[in-house]
Amino acid sequence: MTRDIEPNLQGTYRLVMTAARLIRRRQDEALAPLNLTRAAVIALEAIAPRPLNQEQLAAKVHVQSQTLGRVIARLEAGGFVTRTRNPADRRELHVQLTSAGRAALATARQTEIDAFPSTMDVADWQVFQEQLERFVNAVRLPSPRPAPDGGATQRPVRQ
Repeated sequence: MTRDIEPNLQGTYRLVMTAARLIRRRQDEALAPLNLTRAAVIALEAIAPRPLNQEQLAAKVHVQSQTLGRVIARLEAGGFVTRTRNPADRRELHVQLTSAGRAALATARQTEIDAFPSTMDVADWQVFQEQLERFVNAVRLPSPRPAPDGGATQRPVRQ
């Protein structure tokens, strides 16, 4: 791949970060009346298919278990999830949706959709999604960085 795009990289990265911040803010504002945050909805979506323990859930949503613990505690206090002991291992707690959690997730999904800009048609969204997926996949790859001797080394990927 040619590096001819380097002068635009900084502007592109800033644009992506700005878009992420704006989307996060818009989503959180739309979800606030439901007493949910985007992080909470991501957790609800992850456990919708089946209950998971906190470690499994953290791995699935790519966050630290401690961070997720606070989200789960708020969801549990709101009646959206329950934590139950695993009969096979009493030390392990499974997080699962309640009926209120399922209803909230369905409402949240529609609320998030309604919060997206309506100025783009379906074809525009499809092109955007395809390009964004390519970008995200590229960012996940180890990026080469110059070694002290001028060669390239691979930077470890953080998960």
